[in-house]
Amino acid sequence: MTQTTHDALAILENQGQSASAFLSLNAGNKYFTVDEAAGMITYRPVGRQCWIQFTGPCAATDADRAVLTEAFAQSAASQRKRIIAVQLSRHDAERAANDGWVVNQFGCTYSIDLSQFSLRGQKFVKTRNMVARSRREGVHVVEATADMQQDLRFAEQLDRIDQQWLRNKGRHVKELRLMVGERNDAVQDHRRLFVAMLGTHVVAYISFSPAYGPQPGWLYDLTRRLPDAPPGVIEHIFVEAADVLRAGGAEWIHLGLTPFVGIDPEHELPGASSPILSKAISLIRERGAFLYPAQSQLAFKLKWRPHQIEPEYIAFPGRIRLRDMWWLARATNSL
Repeated sequence: MTQTTHDALAILENQGQSASAFLSLNAGNKYFTVDEAAGMITYRPVGRQCWIQFTGPCAATDADRAVLTEAFAQSAASQRKRIIAVQLSRHDAERAANDGWVVNQFGCTYSIDLSQFSLRGQKFVKTRNMVARSRREGVHVVEATADMQQDLRFAEQLDRIDQQWLRNKGRHVKELRLMVGERNDAVQDHRRLFVAMLGTHVVAYISFSPAYGPQPGWLYDLTRRLPDAPPGVIEHIFVEAADVLRAGGAEWIHLGLTPFVGIDPEHELPGASSPILSKAISLIRERGAFLYPAQSQLAFKLKWRPHQIEPEYIAFPGRIRLRDMWWLARATNSL
């Protein structure tokens, strides 16, 4: 077993395939490894009966992925744990379906090819206007240095933004976990943090995490703003951050998974999906904004005209049980 976050980071850097894999390092996750394969599987124990697996196996070859998958399943069975796998790529979803798992599309992930990214043209008029408005309000964007992030007053401003952002979402909203980014942990120095300043005050920020695999770059993983921050401030940060990241050699910005959107029958795996789960996902998409703001997330991602949209999946070993969804909600802090 891999015990430390830095051990897991080394595996990600050498074996990572998913653009979201850096989220494997979130607090509360554990890492499964075996001597017979290079790589790992990230999972989160939930209660006494469930392991939530995050993405497919982190391994560079199909052979290693197969070894890890089989060993992880055996370990779970020996400890009477049920595995639920989330954020599987199409490739990993097909492997799960071939192994007899129930596999449903869970949402879509969106990515921007920085070599083609530009705000020119009629389709970006509104976005350009939002950025211009933020600039007219006096906002300027900077990348936070290590020294800035270690400054107590700067850190307190970021904490205040987090607190007010969450409070503004409503009393029923909790800080999500597992599939969203974090801040101020053991791997913070690997992230890029861009902040919007109004005078000497931070009014919003965006955090990017490294994205590994065949389309390397950065994962847009955490966004926060003060409720009274100037309009367009997030767009302003994003545009300037994209320019900085591209100038540094980044090829892609990955906007990450948005659950419950982009569901399309052509993405389902024949004979592997659950009609009941498909209906539940559609219901959440249409009426579940109080549980998860999927449509507002989707609107923000689509405004950048992403160059790549891919389905991601959720998988269960055999028939889906009601408590599976309860475990998933607990793991993500949705309930």
